[in-house]
Amino acid sequence: MYKLGFIGMGNMAGAIACGIAQSGFLSGEEMIAYDIVSSQLDKLDKYHFHRAESELEVVEKSDIVFIGVKPQVVEKVIFPLKDALKNKAIISIVLGYDYQKYEDLLDTSTRHIFVMPNTPALVLSGMSLIEETHSLTDSEFQFTKDLFSSIGSVEIVPSHLMNAAGTLSGCGPAFVYIMIEALADGAVKEGVPRDMAYKLASQTVAGAGKMQLETRLHPGILKDQVCSPGGSTIRGLKALEEAGIRNAFMNAIEKGCHK
Repeated sequence: MYKLGFIGMGNMAGAIACGIAQSGFLSGEEMIAYDIVSSQLDKLDKYHFHRAESELEVVEKSDIVFIGVKPQVVEKVIFPLKDALKNKAIISIVLGYDYQKYEDLLDTSTRHIFVMPNTPALVLSGMSLIEETHSLTDSEFQFTKDLFSSIGSVEIVPSHLMNAAGTLSGCGPAFVYIMIEALADGAVKEGVPRDMAYKLASQTVAGAGKMQLETRLHPGILKDQVCSPGGSTIRGLKALEEAGIRNAFMNAIEKGCHK
């Protein structure tokens, strides 16, 4: 038996699987994976994952089953496996399929939990939201927390906040990437080489985030510490405020929450 079996190996599941192997929490030999597009499993070869021939093989040969398929096909995948999943545990990262949704889909003996991760899990810097309501055993829940802790940070979130919190952490990387790109573009306009500009922008964002996490100071206080009277930073901030940066980010979260 393998400790963890993956059904679906898209960008997010792939980032998690590779991150777990990189972290050493589980070795590739302890995991098995299947995707209907077999080439999706190529990214796992260097970690020596076992390749399954079907979703059923993953279920039969795994202690815990990881569901990472697209939302529009999850029921098509789950229904033929309903009997095989009896008395099994699953971890799902399928957007929209929370605790209650799986309660309606699965046999009552199937234990399950919903997690919303993000792609920086690939570089062991993910932010994973674990739904507070679940039906795992204590040991399975601890395994889930340890697994996602091995690829970043975890937060236990009440069910009613999963959508809003998940929009922030799940969609947030894309919002940050466009910010990095824009900051770099501004520097390139002033003559900084492109590769250097990306490095400077990315490290600045990473460092600023780490500083807030470690100091726990309000972002406004940290911002004030960079702003000298009449200096470059405060003039740049005025330009951002004139462009409506705060409203733009708040609207991005709102739009992401309400499809």
